[in-house]
Formats: sequence, structure tokens, C-alpha cells
Amino acid sequence: MSGPIAIDIWSDIACPWCYIGKRRLESGLAEYAASEDAVPVEITYHSFELAPETPVDFAGGVVDHLVKAKGLAPAQVQQMLERVTGLAADEGLDYHFENVQHTNTVKAHQLLHLAKAHGLQLEMKERLLKAYFEQGRHVGHVEDLADLAVEVGLDRDEVVRELTADTYLDAVHADQAQARAYGINGVPFFVIDGKYGVSGAQEPATFVEVLSTVARERAGLVSQS
Repeated sequence: MSGPIAIDIWSDIACPWCYIGKRRLESGLAEYAASEDAVPVEITYHSFELAPETPVDFAGGVVDHLVKAKGLAPAQVQQMLERVTGLAADEGLDYHFENVQHTNTVKAHQLLHLAKAHGLQLEMKERLLKAYFEQGRHVGHVEDLADLAVEVGLDRDEVVRELTADTYLDAVHADQAQARAYGINGVPFFVIDGKYGVSGAQEPATFVEVLSTVARERAGLVSQS
């Protein structure tokens, strides 16, 4: 097989582990790219909604949502968020859960599909995650999403038009159907070269190992059984 190694990633904007996993993947890619047998990679993000029932204008914060969704005590949730914040900091991320505006993410996922059509999906994904976890920006309203989209080079009028019309909603649903077919029930989830699945925000070395294996297989150095 020739061409770049495909890395297909299922994730949600409102998933703190997805941002951490993104950074760890990037670290792994940087290490892998320095190896002699490195093959170019092509990353595509796919839609996965952790809480599709969430209203756009959710009344409360992240703690309120998790208390209700997971049945945990507020103190337990706070402890959990502090741990995740610390792990995010290790990856250079500055989470502020106290400012996060929890919301429905289906429009944000549609925006990622629109950005993909313009070759700007990776930039849009990074902008949405940063806006949500670090800046306390709202990522559920069309107008707010359009503001963020303009920052990465998309046309505001097109974004408003396409998100209002739900042009990419079928694409979001197709991603979700594929996730179910793969048996994905949590994110982030990485499918590498269409055959290797990596679940969770794994350490960079895990990605290096899988990519190196794929490269060796393509070179005929190991069995692809």
C-alpha cells in the first residue's frame, strides 16, 4: 500500500481527554517523523457526541453536568476535574473547567466537516478545543461558531448558512454510524491505517510503535497477518 498512513480519529469537542490525546498524538508524530522509515500521515477527525441530549443553552457548568450524568458527588467530580487539569497541564494545555460553557456539540461537528471541505479541519479542531477548554467560549451557537471559523480562514457567511441549514448533519450521523460499526463507545479513538485501533489518550510512544509497525508492514519487513 502506498500513500500516507491514514489516522482517523473519533472525538468530541467537549471531551477533555480528546484534547490531551491530540497533544500526545502530535508528540508521537513528531518523534515518528524523525525515524528513517517514517511514512507521511493524513489525519481526519470524525464526529462523536458524548452527550447528544445536552441542550445548546445548558443551565449549569461542567460539574453540574457530570454530577447528573455520572451520579457522582460534586466533590468527587471536582477531584476528577483537578486530576484531568493536571494531566492537561503536562501536555501544555491550560484547562479552566470553571469557565467551560457546557453545550450540545452537533453544530461544532458540522463545522468540522465544513472545514474539512476547505482543507482546514485540523486548524478548526484545534481552535474549537482551545475555545472550549481554555477560553470559556461557547461552541454551541451558530454565530459563536462562525466567529471561531473566521479565525482559521473560513468565510463567515458560508459558515452561518451551512450550519443553519444543517448541511453537514448527515455527515455527522455517518461518522457516528461508523463508530457504532467499529464498536467505539468512548473517545478519543484512533484508527490507524484502517486496521489498528488505539483507544484513549495514550502516551506518544504508543503512536510511535503503531506507526512504525505500519511502516514496516508496508515495506514488507513484517507479516501483516
